[in-house]
Amino acid sequence: MTDTLQVSQGQRGPADHNVRDQIVQAANEHFSRYGYAKTTVSDLAREIGFSKAYIYKFFDSKQAIGEAICAACLTQVMDGVLKAMAQANTATERFRRLFLSLVELSAQLFFEERKLYEIAAHSVSEGWESSRAYETRIQELLTAILREGREGGEFERKTPLDEAARSIYLVMYPFINPLMLQYNLDRLPDAPREVASLVLRSLAP
Repeated sequence: MTDTLQVSQGQRGPADHNVRDQIVQAANEHFSRYGYAKTTVSDLAREIGFSKAYIYKFFDSKQAIGEAICAACLTQVMDGVLKAMAQANTATERFRRLFLSLVELSAQLFFEERKLYEIAAHSVSEGWESSRAYETRIQELLTAILREGREGGEFERKTPLDEAARSIYLVMYPFINPLMLQYNLDRLPDAPREVASLVLRSLAP
């Protein structure tokens, strides 16, 4: 099941134009080698063989290009999370798989695609639309799991649903926020498992 994070801010021209895809692919490769911060639109123009002005016909800034790449990376993580959740039969197990797969896949991106991970971290610090959409989707999934668990008698019902979802998300945040996870890597995988177990104990009816 694909849960695409749609981010169109800063994009120009026809949405399906193959030149845009070519720019994004070249930028992806360039960012992977040199990093987002050290790359300019002029660098990308030289890499692709286009003029800078031509690139600006499709993206209004370097950030807009970064948004497209970041959205693709976060969509890949979310696809893996949804796949893991689909294998669960209870709300309890669904929550555990949501949290632990988010951590595992994010850490995997950190170790295997470090430069692209840095774009995701940059998007969080700068408040990009791609990271906001990603966080909103996680919160929606968490709320749905809590609602399912309450309806099935797995979770307590005394705490207002929005308060419970917000509090649990804050507990998860240091391990699922790309900017913060990089400082908690030495606590993996034990800490997220312990946090998940603690949350589930607090949800017991």
